[in-house]
Amino acid sequence: MTGIDTAGDPPCMGHLIVAGHAIDPQTWADVKVFRKAQRARLYGLRAALTTAQRAEAIETISAQLTACLGDISGKTIGGYWPIKGEVNLRRWMEECVARGATVGLPVVTEKQHPVSFYRWTPSHKMTRGFWDIPVPAVPEVLTPDIVIVPLVGGDTRGFRLGNGGGYYDRTLALLPNARRIGVGHSFAAIETIFPMPWDIAMHGIVLGDGTQLEF
Repeated sequence: MTGIDTAGDPPCMGHLIVAGHAIDPQTWADVKVFRKAQRARLYGLRAALTTAQRAEAIETISAQLTACLGDISGKTIGGYWPIKGEVNLRRWMEECVARGATVGLPVVTEKQHPVSFYRWTPSHKMTRGFWDIPVPAVPEVLTPDIVIVPLVGGDTRGFRLGNGGGYYDRTLALLPNARRIGVGHSFAAIETIFPMPWDIAMHGIVLGDGTQLEF
């Protein structure tokens, strides 16, 4: 009879598929609860930072990135526009342009899809994108050689706890040759995010207290 399972029919495993991967639903539910709690804790620590502490983190991370990247002339760097208390690297991005690099900012062109990187300079006209985040008004798409990724938390294997939308993981999966460097505040180090198959590890992490990790 149509629509009725009969003996021997293969079981439907669709409930085990998350983001295209076979995942135990309870495991993923537990990980989501853990990550949500960690985000809340780390957002709270961000909110408590003083202006001086934020400025110190910016200076420290900028210097570390400049040192570890070396000569960036001719390179394309994917930066970001800071939101939710992320480390503000706009002045460092300006310096990258002055040193001969091309800088792009991530732009959400469709929800739940990879982002595109649009070319940015300090003189570029900006407009409001998704969630009112400023983005370059002219869509000149770039492919980054290096991606600077803001993180809420980062673990001992280089996996990143982000804001939870999954945009960077979708994007970095399409940029396998790009060097991935996560940046975050001094308290962002955590033991593990309990990575899932779709999580993309960083090649390095730089924190506001000068911590620099390579993977």
